[in-house]
Amino acid sequence: MSLAALALLAASPPASPWTLVFADEFTGPRIDRTVWTLADDCWGGGNDERQCYSPSKRNAAIVDGKLVITAQRGHFEGPALPLAMRDVASDPHRTVTRAFSSARLSTRGKAAWRYGKIEVRARLPQGQGTWPAIWMLPESDTYGPWAASGEIDILEAVNLGVPCASCPGGRESTILGTLHFGGKWPANTHKGEEVPYPPVLDGGFHTYSIEWDADAIVWRVDGRRFATRLASEWSTAGSPRKGAPFDRPFHLILNLAIGGRLAEQRGLRGISTDGFPKRMEVDWVRVWQCAADRDTGRACTSAGKGTD
Repeated sequence: MSLAALALLAASPPASPWTLVFADEFTGPRIDRTVWTLADDCWGGGNDERQCYSPSKRNAAIVDGKLVITAQRGHFEGPALPLAMRDVASDPHRTVTRAFSSARLSTRGKAAWRYGKIEVRARLPQGQGTWPAIWMLPESDTYGPWAASGEIDILEAVNLGVPCASCPGGRESTILGTLHFGGKWPANTHKGEEVPYPPVLDGGFHTYSIEWDADAIVWRVDGRRFATRLASEWSTAGSPRKGAPFDRPFHLILNLAIGGRLAEQRGLRGISTDGFPKRMEVDWVRVWQCAADRDTGRACTSAGKGTD
């Protein structure tokens, strides 16, 4: 953990029920590889995304105290599959060339949490075909392959700023918070909320977060609740256990995709090449847990209680 993060720990207000257990303020000269792993593949995320993820500094770097994920236009060649899939592929060395490159950072194998408050302060890109995401996957597939072991999407947004007749102000400002669960694909399901949030278009930073305990998950933007899911609403084919699959440690992922089914089938359709490069900037990441109740997190959260 960085010196800035340790300073935050020391400065944590004593009246708060939360204890800061992880922070990256991105104040160092480079991305902390003891915390983050950068993807190196052109798989497309299982969503027909159009970018290659690259560990290059052109696509992910610390700039002026911010993590900057940059989607570049231009042909890029890389591995066809993620590292984990290459191990069982018939041709693990196959490469693919795509028209865009970007970055995906993950804390898998380095930092993961069960229950707590996960906060990310970020500035999102705009334009048709952009798909920034802040999300979580299970540290291990305890209940089976995706999505039987779950997925927590803290924040997704596609095509921000494009003309939208049904949107407030006439421009796309929808943010999404979603859970994926159920069985192994294609027997999976999901539940989520999509809400317009016009301030996301103001060019500034906004804080996206979840509060997660054994009973529920609450989504917030700038401290305002915009979605709640109760444990009674989710399940997994991998276990009858109450609360499963969201009762295991999950790691954090930050990425900027270009294209893909969700982005290309909405808004103006497809991908606009205007305005590249596109940037997703992250000011900080902070994770808090409930010191008084690490087993369930209930003592600290408003999740499931109907209060803010």
